[in-house]
Amino acid sequence: MSYVTDIPPASPEIARDHFLRRLSVETDCSDVAAALRGGEPDFMLLHVVGSPDAYERRHVPGALHLPHREISAERMAEWPAGTLFVVYCAGPHCNGADRAAFKLASLGLPVKIMIGGISGWQDEELPFASGREPGALRA
Repeated sequence: MSYVTDIPPASPEIARDHFLRRLSVETDCSDVAAALRGGEPDFMLLHVVGSPDAYERRHVPGALHLPHREISAERMAEWPAGTLFVVYCAGPHCNGADRAAFKLASLGLPVKIMIGGISGWQDEELPFASGREPGALRA
């Protein structure tokens, strides 16, 4: 018996429910890139860490810089009710996206984390934007 099988796997029903829960709160860089290339995304992408200078140097195209510390009910009222927010941070070593997602969910807003963040975006060799504006991902 190995460490892999030492604990038996979950039933397919439990596994299905587990992965559905994960997918309901996570998305990945590839899926975000595909949605951005497709035109008008059905979510608002938020770059939730770093200074304005760091955002200007490099961010995911289409992302608005809104540090998690600045998320508030007043600020989020700028978007229509029901807007899905997709948040990302520097990468797996950063918990900024988790902090932002927690705040957004606590405000009653739908949210997903883009797993991998900037590190994942770079690993997939996706292009970055620079400057003060969100920019756009080109097809």
